[in-house]
Amino acid sequence: MENERKTVVVTGASRGIGHSTATLFLERGWRIITCSREAAPPECKRDPNWTTHIATDLGDAESIANFIKKANEALEGAPLHGLVNNAGMSPKTPYKERLGCLNGDIDAWKQVFDLNFYAPLKLSRGFASALHKGHGGIVNVTSIAGHKIHPFAGSAYSISKAALSALTREMANEFADLDVRVNAVCPGEIETDMIQPEYEALIPRIPLNRMGEPKDVAGSIYYLCSEDSKYISGTEIWVTGGQHLF
Repeated sequence: MENERKTVVVTGASRGIGHSTATLFLERGWRIITCSREAAPPECKRDPNWTTHIATDLGDAESIANFIKKANEALEGAPLHGLVNNAGMSPKTPYKERLGCLNGDIDAWKQVFDLNFYAPLKLSRGFASALHKGHGGIVNVTSIAGHKIHPFAGSAYSISKAALSALTREMANEFADLDVRVNAVCPGEIETDMIQPEYEALIPRIPLNRMGEPKDVAGSIYYLCSEDSKYISGTEIWVTGGQHLF
């Protein structure tokens, strides 16, 4: 079992944190099954360990069901050792205005929760059996915005991430019966496509005096799926450079 090639499912894997996470697992010898709205980057398709990439809209119930079906078929009954619920969205107005509780389309809140909250729940249920076989770990990607008011992240996004933190706690309790651990990583300001130039103003609030890189988050995600964390469940790791201290 120690030498068995392990398998992980990573959502939102075509860019940013998801892509860095998928790449790190590949470098560590894992097989990966991924999804995103876009196709996998060409350089990743050349890696023979990048087992399966399935274009998926995780905000759509039928598309999620298809991904779960195809990914379980790709596993061919083999165990799954990790599920990384990374995909998420943070809508903005055309003028990059923060969408709060008093402005914006209320239907947009449903779209945010479908992707940021319900998709991780559905995927965790859909892969529960395979994760049980692998004594695996689920990692939900939350956000510092889910724990305090953020000047740029909208209310729907922030509240969906707060809900995902609570879901992590409840899942850790219930999935323990399957010998599956459930944890979360909570990124702060990470240099991805979601970050806009105005985020530079937040650097003075970060004790390490820089924004994080996607690989900083990927390393924590990998740890929570690895044997090194086999007695850790129900934990949320802050990957914020110390920003959450204030």
